[in-house]
Amino acid sequence: AVVSTQSTGATMKEERENRQDSANRSNSVARNMEMWGEMQRGTDLGRKCCLRAKIDMKSDNGCLRDPAMYRCKIEEHPRHGSKYNVYPTYDFACPITDSVEGVTHALRTTEYHDRDAQYYWFIEQLGLRRPHIWDYSRLNLTHTLLQSRAPC
Repeated sequence: AVVSTQSTGATMKEERENRQDSANRSNSVARNMEMWGEMQRGTDLGRKCCLRAKIDMKSDNGCLRDPAMYRCKIEEHPRHGSKYNVYPTYDFACPITDSVEGVTHALRTTEYHDRDAQYYWFIEQLGLRRPHIWDYSRLNLTHTLLQSRAPC
């Protein structure tokens, strides 16, 4: 893993699209740990950082080009208050949660199909049980009255 500083999300997107290594990709372990500490403390530098998996910036699958695993977000958590400043991304947390909680088949819409390789990469690297991903297409219903989730 590598802690990467990005002035904007657009910078990371551009590097990934152009298959370019981030400026921090070759940082030492000591430097990465220092920057991780900045993220945990929520400093100005830490807020510009994210922890990324070092996979393959040359991959044809854009989801395998050093995806973000943790981001610094200074916001009150409903349960933990301001105890934590670093939170896992959805793409990192889901394979772990699915495996640990005993999910046998992860049902995902086809829009996530490109992310399957990333899902399994995290599972394999962490030595976790491998759930089966079952893709399905989106279902649109027309001329049908459905209950709304919005409060009445």
